[in-house]
Amino acid sequence: MSPNHKATELLRTKTDIQNWGARRASRKRKYKTTSKHVKDYIVLDFETTGFRAGADRIIQIGALKYINHERVEVLNSFINPNRHIPLTITRLTGITNEMVEWAPTIEQKIDELIEFIGDLTIIAHNASFDMGFLYALDHIEGIQIPEYTVIDTVKLARKTITETPNHKLGTLAKYLQLEHDAHDAIGDCLATAAIYQYCTQ
Repeated sequence: MSPNHKATELLRTKTDIQNWGARRASRKRKYKTTSKHVKDYIVLDFETTGFRAGADRIIQIGALKYINHERVEVLNSFINPNRHIPLTITRLTGITNEMVEWAPTIEQKIDELIEFIGDLTIIAHNASFDMGFLYALDHIEGIQIPEYTVIDTVKLARKTITETPNHKLGTLAKYLQLEHDAHDAIGDCLATAAIYQYCTQ
């Protein structure tokens, strides 16, 4: 199998693997979900070394702060996972071991992320995946992750957008004719924000 074909296969199966990992991680769920629409929120996305929260590690944080649906602040950082990034993940995300070599660890960056989120609602696509990775950090080296309120744009889109064959981020971005830098944390955040705003108009 060619490297490009391997990457294509990984892309095809990523959502299913994410959902499996997210179901496992969400068994000890500390956050609350809501369908209540909010105008002030944080859009959050992680890129990771794999799909198993607690076993795999975050390699990029992307977070956008919206006030009254207007983007006001960005948090974007590579994260050193203190382990080798598999080649399949590099093909998927474009993130190499060299790119994260001098980046902060998640333990060094998590306080900044928590402060950035504040008491705002988190918006994420397939939220249980990202929340699984976030809460996997809870109580590690004294880290305490607050009990956030979360809106999942997958669930929102399923109710609002019925014309698409599925509700993967790339499918929805194409349907809404968005410019989407897939598998980049900020690119995914921008697409997620647009989907949320479309679904709550």
